[in-house]
Amino acid sequence: MSERKTIDLTGMRCPGPIVQLNAEIRQITQGAELEALSDDPAFELDAKAWCRRTGHELLALASADGIVRARIRRRA
Repeated sequence: MSERKTIDLTGMRCPGPIVQLNAEIRQITQGAELEALSDDPAFELDAKAWCRRTGHELLALASADGIVRARIRRRA
């Protein structure tokens, strides 16, 4: 089973969530998953753009009750 880590980025505003996401993804192994929770209105678009730019795989992106949940797989 692959490693999965969840991080709570609620309360942070741009660029904080992406900066923290970038730091956290470096702490997990290649192929592991990181789930990030954020209430920043820009996070959904930022997470998509960040994954495209960095090459990490965006597995899921969902929003409910003001919280965006992004599930990302670390690539090399």
